[in-house]
Amino acid sequence: MIFNAFFKALGQIGDPRFRRVLFLGIGLTFALLVAVYAGFLILIQTLVGPEAIVPVLGEVRWLDDLLSISSFFFMIILSVFLMVPVASAITSMFLEEVAQAVEDRHYPHLPKVAPVPFWDGLRDTVNFLGVLIGANLLAIILYVFLSPFALFIFWGLNGFLLGREYFTLAAMRRLGREGAAKLRRKHMGTIWIAGTLMAMPLSVPLVNLLIPILGAATFTHIFHALHARD
Repeated sequence: MIFNAFFKALGQIGDPRFRRVLFLGIGLTFALLVAVYAGFLILIQTLVGPEAIVPVLGEVRWLDDLLSISSFFFMIILSVFLMVPVASAITSMFLEEVAQAVEDRHYPHLPKVAPVPFWDGLRDTVNFLGVLIGANLLAIILYVFLSPFALFIFWGLNGFLLGREYFTLAAMRRLGREGAAKLRRKHMGTIWIAGTLMAMPLSVPLVNLLIPILGAATFTHIFHALHARD
């Protein structure tokens, strides 16, 4: 069922609505990362200033430049870990459009559903973004101490989070929030496995940017299969 859902989603990857969501997610993600880095630089300039007093060395004028350069490389490294989670969270704001595109093509007999209100979608996105960033930052500690298993931890963690989010998104449109949560709990094992399979390509640059789109489409098919089975 999982692979059947994935290949159906892959066959629709050229849908114009898929591309629109992809470009929106990537553009907003870069804008957010640039804004965070700019804010970090402003904070350094405010706290350190053009001159600083350093023990032993006395007054130095290059400390803010050193911190600014160091912060650039730090943000580059950090973005490697956060680019995909952040892109996934931001793209989730628009994934209802992906789910609707899937239903229009594969389930045209279903009645139309009312779109999720913008502020509800924004709230869910902010919550999802916070959980994704927090979980992946904490996981960096595990990567250091359990480095041989780092990749498996990354897959398992993001597979659980992505599966939970995308299945809920697809199910909530038809069953409401409570109904989606009930169905998700009943089939959590299947959802986690599917989410982990979605998370594996997250390790592949560029390909990983397609995962939120494919994930939303795949879990729309999975939801309809599980719902029909029940």
